[in-house]
Amino acid sequence: MTQFFSKQLRILLATNSLILVSVAMLGPIYALFVKKVGGDLLDASYAFAAFALAAGFTTLVSGRYSDKIKESELIVVLGYLIMGTGFFAYIFVDSIKTLLLVQILIGLGEAIYAPAFDSVYSKHLNGHRSGYQWGAWESINYFTSALGAVLGGYVAIKLGFETMFFFMSILCSVSAIYILLLPRKVL
Repeated sequence: MTQFFSKQLRILLATNSLILVSVAMLGPIYALFVKKVGGDLLDASYAFAAFALAAGFTTLVSGRYSDKIKESELIVVLGYLIMGTGFFAYIFVDSIKTLLLVQILIGLGEAIYAPAFDSVYSKHLNGHRSGYQWGAWESINYFTSALGAVLGGYVAIKLGFETMFFFMSILCSVSAIYILLLPRKVL
């Protein structure tokens, strides 16, 4: 694998995998959580719409600024930390109103990190293997979705939603801290 992926790409794939697992942990059981806080399927739709709108608008701004900042990996760190904070905030969601606010926060975090991540990842691609290297990220997205879906359901059933949200937050924080502590020349 080292012959096809630089150290930088391996780090980005590994840290982003933790983010993708955390996101996937909630996906399949999201409607159950919304019901638990007093919502219904329409409320789940509104909450996802709030996430998507916040992410959509913020992505445009974030992408523009990530091109202007010398150390884009620090923007990735910020996005990961915001997402981790949002996942932790799920523990305190007790109404649809607070759910919408948390969804917006997570949408902001994802939108802040995604363009910067893509920029940093692209910077380390090997031109002759870029299709394979982007394909690796795409496949990891699916593999982590499968792992996260099963893990999230298991943790929610055995230990509760609060434990699952805490675990999701930890995964994001570990990724952010790891990237933050890397010597700046590595990424």
